[in-house]
Formats: sequence, structure tokens, C-alpha cells
Amino acid sequence: MVYLPPHFTETREAVLVAHIERYDFALLVTDRDGLVASQVPVLVERRAGRLHLCGHLARPNPQCAAFDGGEALAVFTGPHAYISPSWYAAGPAVPTWNYATVHAYGPVRAVEDKDWLAGLLRRLSERHEAREAAPWRMQDQPERFLDGMMNGIVGFDLAVERLEGKFKLSQNRPAGDRPRICAALEARDDPDSHALARLMREREGL
Repeated sequence: MVYLPPHFTETREAVLVAHIERYDFALLVTDRDGLVASQVPVLVERRAGRLHLCGHLARPNPQCAAFDGGEALAVFTGPHAYISPSWYAAGPAVPTWNYATVHAYGPVRAVEDKDWLAGLLRRLSERHEAREAAPWRMQDQPERFLDGMMNGIVGFDLAVERLEGKFKLSQNRPAGDRPRICAALEARDDPDSHALARLMREREGL
């Protein structure tokens, strides 16, 4: 579980799923014969009213042995940035870090079915190639090549049983501080600070 002070807790499923879909490069953690973690893009699916996270790992990855129905944790990290106490109207205060993250828990199982894998890979590539001027297309590749590549991976399906969202965005500070924090973040030259400011403004209506 994640430490969830009430003022930072997000429980609305639609908000949590939207965050997962936006920041879909997950840290997948399992604990079978010790903790193992992998970074992997996932797709969100709904089946029979239940949320599923689907992806794949290289077959030699030892984490594949944990895809046996035991519990897994997928962490979806959003924008984050250092917050200086000099941005507050009054003190004393200390530095902190603002961030947004969603944790998804549930049993994970291996999927070896070639049709399932092919569908997953096609949807993954179409999702991420959509931004390219000349998208790469899976269906244009030689069948023998694709078959060989699929032999080298193992699919997984994580059936989500619990979602936890933590959006630590200075809700514990006076309301007048938050526009100042956003302006200071926007004055920086790094994308994470700008993304965090946008998220704060969206949620606070600033």
C-alpha cells in the first residue's frame, strides 16, 4: 500500500484510469522468491466490468516466473517536481516534492496465446505510432519475422483488484500559495515542472 494522507488521496476511478492511460509506462513489481521490477508499457482493458492491465516482457526476464496468479503492483508515475519553501507567502516551511501517482494491485497471469499477443502488440504499436508522420505498421512486417519475435516474449494480464491514487499538489498549503507555486514551476525550463503546474491548475481551477 501507499501512504495516503486524506488531502492527497484521489479515489475517483475515472481520474485514476485516465492517469494510467496518460502515463502508461508502468513499473511492474512482483514478489515471488524476492522482489523483481520491470518497466513496461501497458494497455488498459475492461472485461466484464473489471479493469485489466496488459503487456509483455522478454521471455528471459526472470519476472515472467511470477506470472502465476500471485499479486503484482503496477506503478504509474506522473509529473513531479521539487517545491521550494521560498515560494510560500509565509513561513517557516521546509522543501518538499509534489507529484501524482497511481498504484494498481491484482493477480497477474502469463498469456502465451499467439493471437492474444498479436492483438496486444498491434494495439500497442498503433497507440504509440499514431503520433508519427509515417507510422510503422505491424501488418506490413514479414509473418515469419513477427512469429519469431513473438516466440521471444511472454504476455501478462493483471486483473486490477485495487487502485490507489496519490496526487500531492500542495493541498496542505493555504489556497493563496498554490497560484504562486504554479507560477514558479512555469518559470522553470523543465517539462516535468510545466506538466505539474498544468495538473495543479486543472485540478484547482487556477
